[in-house]
Amino acid sequence: MRKIITGMFLLLIASSAKTQAQAPTAATDITAAQVQAFIKGAPQDRNSDRPMRVVDAGGYRVGIFGVFRPKGTPPNATMHQTNVAEVYYVLEGAGMLVTGGTLKKPATPRASNLGNWTDVAGDGIDGGVSRRVAKGDVIIIPGGVPHGWASQEGDVTYLIVRPDPDKKLSLK
Repeated sequence: MRKIITGMFLLLIASSAKTQAQAPTAATDITAAQVQAFIKGAPQDRNSDRPMRVVDAGGYRVGIFGVFRPKGTPPNATMHQTNVAEVYYVLEGAGMLVTGGTLKKPATPRASNLGNWTDVAGDGIDGGVSRRVAKGDVIIIPGGVPHGWASQEGDVTYLIVRPDPDKKLSLK
């Protein structure tokens, strides 16, 4: 798992830089034990999407978030109004993830609790692509693309890597 996380991080650094800036002076490590402890410490009674680390990667930021989504969480959909992409890496569990299309009954945009942008929530997605995702799967969701869980087969835990070219994520 550590090699996968490191590889994803390096891939995002190589592919996300929009501007030439000072090179970072140090790498950031997050061990498998730290990931497991972080997920275990997440609230177990509701969906959680919390930052483990957000670092300056030389001209942009990269955030690593841990998510625990308990069985029985209602289906949802959202669209982040930002350039910040999301790369999901499923650690445990499985479910039906829908991306693309348009939000059903979109709500009024609200300030995001993830970064300095707005989010639009909906009752689901019309015309999106549904796929079953499970442990070990990786999904790349560009900023501004509606996405959400239509169903789960149990608890789902995953990491989200968020490359942030506009520095909308707070450093942590």
